[in-house]
Amino acid sequence: MASDTPKTLEGEGPSSSSSSSSTASVNWKERVFFPTLLAGVVGGGVGLVSKHRKVHGLSNISAAYATNFAVVTGCYCATREFVRVSRKSDPDDLFNSAIAGFFSGAILGRLHGGPVGAAKYSAIFAIAGTTLDFAANKLKASFRDISEEEKKNWFKLPDWSPIQVLDEEALAKKEAREKQLYAERVLSKLNKEES
Repeated sequence: MASDTPKTLEGEGPSSSSSSSSTASVNWKERVFFPTLLAGVVGGGVGLVSKHRKVHGLSNISAAYATNFAVVTGCYCATREFVRVSRKSDPDDLFNSAIAGFFSGAILGRLHGGPVGAAKYSAIFAIAGTTLDFAANKLKASFRDISEEEKKNWFKLPDWSPIQVLDEEALAKKEAREKQLYAERVLSKLNKEES
């Protein structure tokens, strides 16, 4: 009675599961791995300017900050993706960010400060994570608009630029003027040599 073929939902073909898994892996890299890596780099930079670098040593404090930033960001981003997949919602849904911030803050807060820490950290992570995701979505939209404009006019010089792109008529006038100036220079050199 048991068959070896996987069961699919209505309206879902066998190819849709493979396409969704490839999309999920791309989202995983884009929405979890890269932010975690970036947070580690930022944490290392914060460690470089930390006031504790003289006491603990520059390499130790930079590594500690980088690790902590990466762990916090990785926990938050992974939880946000888990919530997004569980709720089957858009990647930019801010409710995912709030839920992920609450749960990842509760987990990390419980490890750090017990039940009271869990309550504090869950509120802080929910607010901070949702705010950062909101700002990132707004910045992403504005950068997308800017990049589309740049693709259209990728080589347009501003009006105030001394470099101007000439049309056919202006180019012909410029070449005629250059020929005239060249002829005058040659004549003036010949006159100097004769005298």
